[in-house]
Amino acid sequence: MLLRGLLGPGAAAWSAISGLRGLVLLLCLGGAVRASEITFELPDNAKQCFYEEIAQGTKCTLEFQVITGGHYDVDCRLEDPDGIVLYKEMKKQYDSFTFTASRNGTYKFCFSNEFSTFTHKTVYFDFQVGEDPPLFPSENRVTALTQMESACVSIHEALKSVIDYQTHFRLREAQGRSRAEDLNTRVAYWSIGEAIILLVVSIGQLLIQETFLLIPQFLTCLRALVRDLVKGFLEVQVHYQRSI
Repeated sequence: MLLRGLLGPGAAAWSAISGLRGLVLLLCLGGAVRASEITFELPDNAKQCFYEEIAQGTKCTLEFQVITGGHYDVDCRLEDPDGIVLYKEMKKQYDSFTFTASRNGTYKFCFSNEFSTFTHKTVYFDFQVGEDPPLFPSENRVTALTQMESACVSIHEALKSVIDYQTHFRLREAQGRSRAEDLNTRVAYWSIGEAIILLVVSIGQLLIQETFLLIPQFLTCLRALVRDLVKGFLEVQVHYQRSI
């Protein structure tokens, strides 16, 4: 298997979970099924591709989900070795696609965030190659399974369902935490803006009130100045007439 991708700093826990689940699958299925689970950071205006060698007739499933970033959407594209597009979706939040390899070769699937100008995304995908083999070599026999074998098969299927549910619940929890943190940031910025507006309005009210208090004093001074000017002008006129 050849996979190329970038694992972001916020995805360390997911990489540990993925490694643990991969180990459990290898132990349970004996390496017959290959499954890759990766959570990676996808920067804005970026595109990340992964490659997988698949034999003809192998059934594969690609499942992905955007955990954080923007509107939680991403472009996904899957191509066969000849470059034929098997799957293409634009701005999807999550999806699942199952196909059967038509020929041997390297299949490529890419995630693109080129439509985003400043928003980073965190993307999770699970790529399974092959189907689960029988738990017992004689499971496909004509005769019925024993009670012990039936119980083991039921437990095995239940454990796989538990693993899938745990993965989806962790994805939901990560997405919910991201939304809550984003909402908290917006509320904090809004509160700061309200505080600044309140401060500006308070200062403006003080200045307006001070102006209203100063207007009567200004008018009184203006009246006194006009009265003095008129009185002085009249005295000058009287003095001038007397001098004539």
